[in-house]
Amino acid sequence: MKYSHERWKLLAEKRKIAEEIMDTLENHGIPSIVYGSVARGDVKKSSDVDIFIPLNIPSYKVELALRDFSILERRIIQATPNYAIKGEIALDMANVSFPLVKMRDKELDFYRFGGFLDLDMLRRDERVAGVDKRLMLIVPVKDGHMEIPANEMDKSELADYLDVGIEIVEERFRVLERRREIGRTGVFVNEPVPEFESFESHLSSLALENVFLRRRMKLF
Repeated sequence: MKYSHERWKLLAEKRKIAEEIMDTLENHGIPSIVYGSVARGDVKKSSDVDIFIPLNIPSYKVELALRDFSILERRIIQATPNYAIKGEIALDMANVSFPLVKMRDKELDFYRFGGFLDLDMLRRDERVAGVDKRLMLIVPVKDGHMEIPANEMDKSELADYLDVGIEIVEERFRVLERRREIGRTGVFVNEPVPEFESFESHLSSLALENVFLRRRMKLF
């Protein structure tokens, strides 16, 4: 697929937003990655700018770093029962998430499967391959990208190509194929955090009421 001038411009605009936020976080000693279509390049007007902090860090440090941005909502999320529980700060321009529990060693494979860039890669205007929600492998080329149906590829070859474990490939296939069959399923946990309450405090309150969350907090 060859990109139009408008599409390159849209990608540059969304990457500028990501770089501004990631640079601010970096200045506060907080590393981050941008993942999904902004990292791959196949953006649309509706594409979110999603940033993840791959570090266990007190939530107040993240909020202090982002204090000059307009915060619309704070929430506790969990994509599926197998992924870490995270805090997410919805800004008017992007979403910033971070783990609220210890991450598993392979947790970053979730982001690598869809494609991600760190700040240095973003500054170099790199694009990376990754699988989108349609189960299409997006492979960047000079004037746009190629699309390859991921479910027609050998799963072990796909895992090697994306440098992820076979487990994440099989799990993402299950989740995304189910999404295609029954429509958008959202996330497993999506709980707003009340004003003036910390992420950690609210997660503890939720865990007292939810045995499953309590067990997940102990597992990670």
